[in-house]
Parts: sequence; C-alpha cells; structure tokens
Amino acid sequence: MKSYHKIKPLALFLSVIYTQCAMASGYHFGTQSVTAQSTANAAAAEADNASTIFSNPAGLAYLDKNQVTATLNLVMPTIKYSNAKAYYYQGSEVSGQDNGKITKDAVFAPHAYGAYKLNDRTTLGLGIYIPFASKTEYSKDSKLRYNFNQLGLTTVDIEPSIAFKVTPKHSIGAGLIAQYSKAELRKYSDWSARYTDTQLAALKAAGRIPTTDRAAFDGHAEAKGDDWAFGYHIGWLYEPNERIRVGAAYRSKVEHKLHGTTEWKADGAIAQQLYPSSISQPVSILSDGSVNPNGGKGYLPSENASIKLITPESASVHGMYKATDKLNIFGDVTWTRHSRFNEASLVFDNQKATISGQLSNSNTIKPKWRDTYKVALGGSYQLSKPLQLRAGVAFDKSPVKNAKTRMHTMPDGNRMWYSVGLKYDFKKGHSLDMAYSHIHINDTRFEAEAAPGNDVDSKGATSAEFNNYANILGIQYTYKF
Repeated sequence: MKSYHKIKPLALFLSVIYTQCAMASGYHFGTQSVTAQSTANAAAAEADNASTIFSNPAGLAYLDKNQVTATLNLVMPTIKYSNAKAYYYQGSEVSGQDNGKITKDAVFAPHAYGAYKLNDRTTLGLGIYIPFASKTEYSKDSKLRYNFNQLGLTTVDIEPSIAFKVTPKHSIGAGLIAQYSKAELRKYSDWSARYTDTQLAALKAAGRIPTTDRAAFDGHAEAKGDDWAFGYHIGWLYEPNERIRVGAAYRSKVEHKLHGTTEWKADGAIAQQLYPSSISQPVSILSDGSVNPNGGKGYLPSENASIKLITPESASVHGMYKATDKLNIFGDVTWTRHSRFNEASLVFDNQKATISGQLSNSNTIKPKWRDTYKVALGGSYQLSKPLQLRAGVAFDKSPVKNAKTRMHTMPDGNRMWYSVGLKYDFKKGHSLDMAYSHIHINDTRFEAEAAPGNDVDSKGATSAEFNNYANILGIQYTYKF
C-alpha cells in the first residue's frame, strides 16, 4: 500500500508568516526601546538616548554626550485558541485537542545601543536589536496539527549609524542594517491523503492495513533555517524653534533567501511501516513520463529547502512639542508596506508526488496582506529634577484582511497599546527607564481551505477562534560619559 505525504514545512517559512510573541502588527516585535515603549512608541522625535538609532538615526546628532544604552523587555503574550475544527483532505473530521494556549508565559528580548560624538556636528552609533521574535507551539494532538504545530523565529539586526548636524536646526542620519534570521518549525502530515474512506476500508478488509484511523498515517517534519541580508535606514529631524521638533524616517525592505534542512519522520504505526520502503524514497518516472504509483514519494529523511521573502519597508513622521518646561507631547504616524507579503513559495530540493499524482517541489501560500498604519500619541511630565513620568496610547492596524487570509500561526487583529513608564536620573550620567504596556488585540477567527492537491500540501479545511493579548515590561539603563 502506498500513501502520499504533502506538507509545507520549513522553519524558513516562519519568517514569512510571523511570530506569535511579536506584539506589533504583522511580524514586528513592537518595542526596541523602553524610552519609546513608555509612550506607546510615540516619542521618535525625542532622541533622548542612543536607542534613537532604531526609530530615527538623525536623533544621534541631538545627543550631548557619548553614551551606551542597554534594554531588556519581558514579553508576556497570551494567545489562546478554541472551537478548532479540522478535516482530512478526504473529508472526515480530525480528532484531537480543540483548544489551548500556544505561547510561553514569558519571553525575554535584549537590545543594546551606543553613541560616540566624533565632534560637535557628527555622531557615530551602533544598535543591536531584535525586530522579530516568536515562539508558538500547539499540542502534538491538536486538531490543527496538519497546518503548523510549532513555530520559532529570532531575527537580530546590527545597525552601524552616523548622524550629521547640517545646520543648528537640521540633522540627518543613516544606518546600514545587517539582518540575521534563524527559524524553526514542526508540522504534522497526513500520509493517507490519497485515499478515500471507502478505499481505506477496502484495504483494511483485504488485510493490508490494521486500521482505517488516519492518525496512524501521521508523520511530521522538523526544520531549521537561517540567512543574512542587508538593508538601510535614513532619518531627518528639524527644530524650527526651541519648543518644536519634527522628523521623518524610512527603513528599507530587506530581501532574504533562507536556506535550511528539513527532517522527515514517521509517527503513526502505518506511517512507520511505509516510510522506509515508499514515502522516503525518491520519485520514479515511468517510460511514458508519468509518475510511478508504486514508487517512492520523494520525502527523504533529510533534504534542503529554501524560500524567498521580503521584510517590508516602513516610513514614519513624528513630532515633539514642549508645552511647558515640564510637559512634552509626542506623536508618531508609521506606514508599513505589509502588502509585500502577498505570496510566498517554499521550494524543496526534491520533487514529490502530490495527491493528484503530479510532481511538485513547492508549496505556495497567498496571505494577501495589506499596507498598514500605526498612530501613537504620548507625553512626559518632569515631576521632579530626577523623576519623569511618561505615558502613551497607540492604534496599530492589522495587515490581515479577513478570516480566510489569516493564518493560525498569526491570528493577528487590530490592536491598541496602553503604556506607562518613568525615567529616573539616579546620579550624574546614569539614567533608568521603566515601562509597562498592555496590548489589547481584537478577537479573531481563522479559516483555511483544503489543500489544492497539486502541490506539496495535504491539509483539509480548518478553522478556529482566537483570544489574544499581551503585557510587556521593560527596563533600560543609560550611561552618559
């Protein structure tokens, strides 16, 4: 007896689909500076310390001293799914767990920045920060296991920067982004997708299989991949007078081609029986050019795969108004070209026999994301000489259009940020920032159609409902010298 194994595995795919610990729309992490976090990321024009490298590198020119800034975020995400329903490719319902939490209780994310004043007009900087990070995992018996079962992504940017004060009122800045992405994935596969329930019953009656339970055909893939890619970052700040500062920044797209290794394993009793002699063997072609139905299926124990992806560009405009000697008001509007994630194809080294009997070495998804915007408003109040209080609110639009284009690995929805924080100058040259953010995310629904049958995928129709929110704590130390 032969069966087909269709899957779209590879951790590389993760970089395209996002991350559940990320707390801004799309697959952005959400906060790289506690100074900014305390205002719901409204304070890009403030340029208070070296973390300005992330929001606007031109802000380096406004720093009065050399400095280093170290940031640590503790992200506490909650993503729960419920009412999950899933069907095999041939139509019968998948059994298993239909609800649960898919995130860790807490995830740490560190960032570091430095600034060196070359002279009165030129400042050099270096930022090392995490723009994307996630870890999600469904139970191994989840009804949604034939989609994705475990996801992990870490992306680190290294950004050397330079800022120049063109005039006393104008500054410009630029940074080169070196981006490293590492990803991992686990996904279960239905190796019985070729056969109808009637055909399985006939095989059992003939004594060729011991059960018609499709879970006995389960297999899974575990994959890891990584890549380096490069982009750039530019910024501008302008102070028309001593009370107003406005600026703009642009972060370029980064084009990746992630390469990795996928390992296939058999789990169910029938899958273990068939894997060595059939599923794991290369596909064979008959003399007429058709696929040999009695040959291998092309799912080798280990193989390479790759995927091209583009992390999107973004543009922001921001401002600061010194309302009084103690009160500052901040604002920021950021546009992100998430529509770049319109389609993505995962390509394997080996051709595979699909459910339809055709050959394919790829799987394509079409999330059809849209461009988004984020609007943030915040402020700071100097309560005393050492102590400053800070707060902010933001609306962050989701790039997901509807339930049918949403992915269960990213049940993204529109979100609201509510942030409070403080800054304390505890001695000369030393500052401590602390912040707390609560992120409310709209409840969402996920609906996916069955696989097309002519590429490397075998899932049936699936759906689930999601309840998501997050809390973020941040602490940051700055030393000026």
